[in-house]
Amino acid sequence: MRHLPIIGITMGDPAGIGPEIIAKALTDRAIYDVCRPVVLGDPGVLSRTMAGSGFKAAPGLSVNRVDAPFNARGEPGRVDLMAVSELGKGSVRPGRPTVAGGKAMVAYIVRGVDMCLKGEIAAMVTCPIHKALMHQAGHHFEGHTQLLAHLTQTTDYVMMLAGQRLRVALVTIHCALRDVARILNKAMVHKTILLTHRALREDFGLTAPRMAVAALNPHGGEAGLFGTEEETIIAPAVRAARNEGVDATGPFPADTLFYRASSGLYDAVIAMYHDQGLIPLKLLHFSDAVNITLGLPIIRTSVDHGTAYEIAGSGAADPSSLKAAIKMASELAENRSHFTSGNSSKTSKDPF
Repeated sequence: MRHLPIIGITMGDPAGIGPEIIAKALTDRAIYDVCRPVVLGDPGVLSRTMAGSGFKAAPGLSVNRVDAPFNARGEPGRVDLMAVSELGKGSVRPGRPTVAGGKAMVAYIVRGVDMCLKGEIAAMVTCPIHKALMHQAGHHFEGHTQLLAHLTQTTDYVMMLAGQRLRVALVTIHCALRDVARILNKAMVHKTILLTHRALREDFGLTAPRMAVAALNPHGGEAGLFGTEEETIIAPAVRAARNEGVDATGPFPADTLFYRASSGLYDAVIAMYHDQGLIPLKLLHFSDAVNITLGLPIIRTSVDHGTAYEIAGSGAADPSSLKAAIKMASELAENRSHFTSGNSSKTSKDPF
């Protein structure tokens, strides 16, 4: 039997759909072909989720408590779980977040990062959290990514969303559209290009990755008629990256770029703002997109959706994004291991 990476899966908010999508995802035998998954969460919450009337999957599915990740059995039908919290039956109700659940939600993440940094797990996959709940629990971060950066002492990081046909890295993330042009600068664009290039080589295993950089304005600014950011910010950042040996081109008008990228011409697109990149990404990968944090010393992937309190406990949650995130984390862990050992061999646009 070949060696399989151990992947930690954080439960997210126990009142959200995290427990349900974990239980559903881990009924898929294909997950166990690529990794040994270990849930970092609450055994009672997960057991009650699987016993709930709305849960319809894999009769006989059970929770197997382990005290260390290397003790994970990695067997379909038995969900290996390390207990990070022990929330009582009455303290967690689907769709009704609590401060106690919020504290547990953050504890799962903290444990996952610690285990990654110690090499006890090869990567971590995060289920959805609620940002306001995290604040109520006493952790004042904008979201998952900023908490992870704090825990790993990382200053430069980038959000990437990826599917089989398209990968998009974002220069700016959660800000008002009116502020994008004010925030944007050459250093931000340059940093995003370099971190994406490194990730495509080290984590996605591409030996010669090709990146395209999107323009900010319609028609790429039309020679300054619709804006000058392309000439003053984006193009200089692209030139600087190319001078460092990075295969990045652009800026290209976004209305045609994503079609060409999804057709296989590029391995990733650098988008200037959130919706510029995520509208085409979610058009192609609404159910199976994976959120990846680039630049961290650990591998972290995540589902590309929220806690969905409105359907928590109903049995209607779709585990597709979580399954994709687990499989991608496993792939990235294998690729990074090969890269560090000098055995990376993929060429541009190989499937991941």
